[in-house]
Amino acid sequence: MPPSRRDFLKTLGMGLTTGSSAIACSFCGKRTAERHPPNIVLIFIDDMGYADLGCFGAKGYETPRIDRLAAEGIRLTDFYVSQAVCGASRASLLTGCYAERVGYQGAPGPASKIGLNLGEETIADLLKKRGYATAIFGKWHLGCVPEFYPTRQGFDEYLGLLYSNDMWPYGYDGTPVAEGRKAAYPPLSLIRNEEPIAEIKTLEDQSTLTERYTREALRFIDENKDRPFFLYLPHSMVHTPIAASPEFRGRSGHSPYADVVMELDASTGRIMDRLERHGLDGNTVVIFTSDNGPWLNFGDSAGSAGPLREGKGTMFEGGPRVPCVIRWPGRIPAGRVTSEIATTMDLLPTIVAWAGAPLPALPIDGLDIRPLLQGRTETGPRDNFFYYYEHELRAVRKGRWKLIFPHKSRSYVGAEPGRGGLPGPYATVETGLELYDLVADVGETRDVAAEHPDIVAELQELAERARDELGDRLTGRKGKGEREPGRVSTRFPADITHAAVGAAVSLSGPPSPSYPGDGPATLTDGKRGTFDFHDGRWLGFEGEDFGAVIDLGREVSVSSVVCGFLQNQGSWIFLPTEVRVSLSRDGTAFREAGRIGRKPVPDPAAAYVPEEIRFAASPVRFVKVSAKNVGTCPSWHAGSGGRCWIFIDEIVVE
Repeated sequence: MPPSRRDFLKTLGMGLTTGSSAIACSFCGKRTAERHPPNIVLIFIDDMGYADLGCFGAKGYETPRIDRLAAEGIRLTDFYVSQAVCGASRASLLTGCYAERVGYQGAPGPASKIGLNLGEETIADLLKKRGYATAIFGKWHLGCVPEFYPTRQGFDEYLGLLYSNDMWPYGYDGTPVAEGRKAAYPPLSLIRNEEPIAEIKTLEDQSTLTERYTREALRFIDENKDRPFFLYLPHSMVHTPIAASPEFRGRSGHSPYADVVMELDASTGRIMDRLERHGLDGNTVVIFTSDNGPWLNFGDSAGSAGPLREGKGTMFEGGPRVPCVIRWPGRIPAGRVTSEIATTMDLLPTIVAWAGAPLPALPIDGLDIRPLLQGRTETGPRDNFFYYYEHELRAVRKGRWKLIFPHKSRSYVGAEPGRGGLPGPYATVETGLELYDLVADVGETRDVAAEHPDIVAELQELAERARDELGDRLTGRKGKGEREPGRVSTRFPADITHAAVGAAVSLSGPPSPSYPGDGPATLTDGKRGTFDFHDGRWLGFEGEDFGAVIDLGREVSVSSVVCGFLQNQGSWIFLPTEVRVSLSRDGTAFREAGRIGRKPVPDPAAAYVPEEIRFAASPVRFVKVSAKNVGTCPSWHAGSGGRCWIFIDEIVVE
């Protein structure tokens, strides 16, 4: 009998967390947690490479305080984030889910209208149920409109940046930018709770961030020393533009990047000292890890993946495999090292079990790794990992074996890296079906697929089951377990009634297979799209004009046609330069009823634009709509010369 979905969820670590299973998962640590619930300190570095710490092989500088954490706890050598990109990685960390499950992809910019769905339960949400004080100081990147702020997602207080520190109207060298994508960015605001309190507008301002976050963390510990607390410290550094405070500039004698790492090391040490001062270090779990691997095209301003292949933005090992150390004296034996597979997704079920808090009501992908961390077993509960990136299943690992599927990827190989804080170009690599033995060949240099067809077949079968649950853009699959992100609706009603609802539609050309909506019927289903062009309610056309004919089924008196278009220039989505409406009674002879024309101008705002054409009422059965694509991105756009998109949803006929 084939495995059930429940069986497969267990295989993937996707336990159904309701009912008795949730009770069983948290019961083991409940008795101790009720007497002494541990504090949780989670330090999450931005873009730190696998080999950027002394205990992971850093060369030329030292990280003594983090190395001490490793010596007094456990070092995980095969620890993964769900995706090697800022936002998706953070969504997985806080929800215990693959980013595909919670529908949150990429690294959304300031104009984004999506966020982590408020129906998801974060670590902070769950710990608050056990009476924890909760705070985040640093980078959020899970929604930059108020309804998705950290204070709406379980955190009592917040100080930090809503997204990456390079999403500002300045270059990486701190000079103002007059054109391109960065020129359209708004001022970079430092937010306290839900209000901006300062603007980050120079590299000197950037250099204050680590100290600001550290001071807030120390204050929070002081104020909550008599109750359990969850301190989430997602530093903005070492994401470029990197900037060390004056105290640490030049201290490493190695590079500005090393200076910043040493400041983060010192910050970690100050937090440990404060815990010790209050007598809390013995009952505080401290976790130190990174959101993804190094941004290698920044050269001397980037970290190192050491022996691993590639870096950030790829799903070769240097992208999602990150350093991780965890310390809890008396519970986690000192000096341990494990090469068992573990992930940031596993932190949620592990932390809430330590705290005696409930698991989320919805299914998650994380597994409780307490027995592995605490030395009760040498074998972890997870023997596989799925390497997703932007909803593409690019590889799968089981045990020592990693199978890569054919895909195109960013690459740093053969591209000259930048220097002095500026980026170099990317290269591109196209893979085949490739098998690697990560124990014998951690650098993924020798494809052994031809030598192990049985392993290839086994991993292909495992991947197919993952596609069934979580989807896969590479194979055009929608997963059964996928959930929706949070979306900001437009100011227009989502549901609408008009003369064309349910009418047949024929297109002059197909939409992109990446954005097919529900086919032509998307244009007359009575539902408007949101600001999120991934929501399944939009048809997307890359570099192509749009054309459609709607058959109303009978003659109807019509006096206006309204076409809903999306603008999101940061994603290369432009309003059409011309929209034309023609009418016919027989479907053969059409007469033009009106047109609208415009020139593309820079506009950073994401917008839903209803293009309305009015005319004298007349009986018609067929309505023809055409829209002219900008074609290629204008010279002032960051993607100059690239192909523009048209996104259209409902065509309202009245």
